[in-house]
Amino acid sequence: MSKHMIPRVAVRSAAFGVLFMAFFGTLWAGIGIGGLQGWGFLWLLILSLLFGFTLFIGGIMLIKASRKLSNEMTEADSRRFMRTGTWFGIIFGLEGVMIGIASAICSATNHFDFFFPVMAIIVGAHFFPLAHLFRIRFHYIAGSLLCLLGAATLLLMPARVPLGNHQIVTWWVSVGFGSALILWGTGAVVLLKGRWLLNKGLNGPKQ
Repeated sequence: MSKHMIPRVAVRSAAFGVLFMAFFGTLWAGIGIGGLQGWGFLWLLILSLLFGFTLFIGGIMLIKASRKLSNEMTEADSRRFMRTGTWFGIIFGLEGVMIGIASAICSATNHFDFFFPVMAIIVGAHFFPLAHLFRIRFHYIAGSLLCLLGAATLLLMPARVPLGNHQIVTWWVSVGFGSALILWGTGAVVLLKGRWLLNKGLNGPKQ
């Protein structure tokens, strides 16, 4: 990217990253809520939706603010953004295939409790190429945390524990809420970077 020019697409790429984190973070929170088997359902659902919605609004506002930037970019930047979009599609597609395979194996072997911890590891692994692709170092941290969370859940926690009249699916609760917090936190970091890019584009390279 040109040192003295921040194109609109750069800020919008960050904004769409925020939207992704808001959406998938909220889905993971839903997995955690499901693992509680009805315990605290309403309040946890409201809280999760509030977190996700707040982050989602931040991404939408960033998209709107990016309209102030020029969409002009150098030929080199244009090629790089096109390559980035292509590789993102490939990485995201491979992640989906791996998750589908994991789901099929866990279902076929009647061990579906394993699925969400394994999925957390797959999601974590996909952050490593994204960190290089988008030049966001924090993605390495997010990927490592997700992989560690999934592995630690499988190795150190019982799959289920009783809680009053409920049978809690501990693995789902752990990776569900843990992954949600990691993704929401990552979304907040990407949002801050997007705002920094926006300010730099509007006010010049000194920002």
